[in-house]
Amino acid sequence: MFGIHDIALFILSGLLLNIMPGPDSLLIMARSATQGWRAGVAAAMGIGTGTMVHVLAAAVGLSAILATSATAFMLVKYIGAAYILWMALGLLRSKRAPAGDRAAVAPLPYRKIFAQGFLTNVLNPKVAIFFLAFVPQFIDAAAPDKALAFIILGCIFNVNGMLWCVALALFSARVAARVKVSPIVALWLNRVTGGLFIWLGIKLALTKQS
Repeated sequence: MFGIHDIALFILSGLLLNIMPGPDSLLIMARSATQGWRAGVAAAMGIGTGTMVHVLAAAVGLSAILATSATAFMLVKYIGAAYILWMALGLLRSKRAPAGDRAAVAPLPYRKIFAQGFLTNVLNPKVAIFFLAFVPQFIDAAAPDKALAFIILGCIFNVNGMLWCVALALFSARVAARVKVSPIVALWLNRVTGGLFIWLGIKLALTKQS
């Protein structure tokens, strides 16, 4: 249907790829553990929205520019790396919530957490190139509408990813509640996550166009 083949293999591969740790997972876990499952879900929603931007861009050919233009790739790469490093700085500078506040660390508005998830995903050129390399393998060369088939597969991949991200948010929040993370531990969790984001930002900045 729609020129799509091996759909079961696509779903399984997508699930395994979504489970692999990365900046998206780190962001969800950090927000869920320190601010509750709603914050983690807000991050997940932002990540899913960013993924859809990549899916639609790849379907209409915009992502091909990133794959073929060294200048475009470098521009998006450095903007994305700079944003991740800026977000890492914010995590490193996290402060405890005011006295009497139930939160362990000063909470962020959900809209800001959503924006963090969106930008960490949409500003990563590797995601765009991933879709260009991975999805077409499951579309027949004779498909009547390759763009439509691409969008359908992209939506399936994104739904799988969102299910995993929401589950990760709920799990992280539940574990944090079970172990009763103290304010100082929550504060240092943010800082450790910030350190990991520095590493991921530098890694993205050093990524070469393949």
